[in-house]
Amino acid sequence: MNSQFSLKGKIALVTGASYGIGFAIASALAEAGAKIVFNDLRPDLVEDAVEKYKAAGIEAHGYVFDVTNEEEVYSMIAKIEKEVGAVDILVNNAGIIKRIPMHEMSAEEFRRVIDIDLNGPFIMAKAVIPAMIKKGHGKIINICSMMSELGRETVSAYAAAKGGLKMLTRNIASEYGEYNIQCNGIGPGYIATPQTAPLREKQADGSRHPFDSFIIAKTPAARWGTTDDLKGPAVFLASEASNFVNGHILYVDGGILAYIGKQPK
Repeated sequence: MNSQFSLKGKIALVTGASYGIGFAIASALAEAGAKIVFNDLRPDLVEDAVEKYKAAGIEAHGYVFDVTNEEEVYSMIAKIEKEVGAVDILVNNAGIIKRIPMHEMSAEEFRRVIDIDLNGPFIMAKAVIPAMIKKGHGKIINICSMMSELGRETVSAYAAAKGGLKMLTRNIASEYGEYNIQCNGIGPGYIATPQTAPLREKQADGSRHPFDSFIIAKTPAARWGTTDDLKGPAVFLASEASNFVNGHILYVDGGILAYIGKQPK
């Protein structure tokens, strides 16, 4: 059974894996035996992340490129194939969110979110698929969201992009499943990261932050998720254990999407 989850000899490319969820997923894939490649837009972030990986005992190969620039992506994928090897596992993690009421959001701001969160995974996937077809196997994992299923105030562009990414995931599975390529998604719930720390700080009177209370009340697990909660699902979807799982979105949300919420007292 353990051999089904082994990633020994595999090359995994995780976009935007300098920190946060991407770093945790890349670390988990490395622990399972994969050789790690990652990217970011800024050279300083890539350099710092290489050192963080090294401190964790992981040899990671960092590259600077923009996932929305098709020409740049193809050039860097060719470079990665030459310097490290052909990609067996692609994790489309790079993404942004702009929390702006829709009627106040400019079309340019909307396009920027769509470009990074949806066009980026499309460009990355089509850049690695030819080599996967040639090798006779491949795993593509798209980091989706609960917003692939739900709407919420101020996230119109993000929800549109992540909803689109869900359907792109299903279409890649449909189009390339015959080549032994599996494309699935992970939909994280609310994850405790440095970026969400202000939403979890205790108030002056010792009470929970209102948003913290909201999330706890909506989550059957009654807690925020951690980046560690995403490691097992990522290894599963990257490994041979998931060879007959295709076009699926695995929501790692503590049960939020299954829960209608508590009845008011």
